[in-house]
Amino acid sequence: MKKAQEWFDEYAVSHQDPTNKFIHWICVPIIFFSIAGLLVSIPCHWLQAYFSPAIAPYINYGTIAMLFVSIFYFNISKPLFIAMLLFSAFVIWANVQLQLLNVMPLWLFSLLLFVGAWIGQFIGHHIEGAKPSFFKDLQFLLVGPAWLMGFVFKKLGWNY
Repeated sequence: MKKAQEWFDEYAVSHQDPTNKFIHWICVPIIFFSIAGLLVSIPCHWLQAYFSPAIAPYINYGTIAMLFVSIFYFNISKPLFIAMLLFSAFVIWANVQLQLLNVMPLWLFSLLLFVGAWIGQFIGHHIEGAKPSFFKDLQFLLVGPAWLMGFVFKKLGWNY
């Protein structure tokens, strides 16, 4: 399996334009958040019944999916795995909090975010003049969030 830098180098080919990169800084985390929200929205009472009421809301399909996604990050970089696991935990926590607020259905809020963020992504790629990387390989859907985290690592002087 490719390591993080190999993925990032390949991903960066279609992410050179500053406007497209800026759009990605906004839209990629929103897409990550919204997918988690859609998964958190799926009733999971059968599994939650085995856990205490304090923990049960966090036992959901979003959490399960994030654990599986973490395997990809573990394989490309141990430091990025830890960072993405922490970010994923925050995303799940935030989605559960939104669901508990019950202002609007979490699935609807997540769907609106998802559609809006993808519109932004396609605008960015139109400006870039390049197709999104995931058209080549679906794994690039997981690379995008890690690619942004890689910039955070570099800013902090950390190796990944």
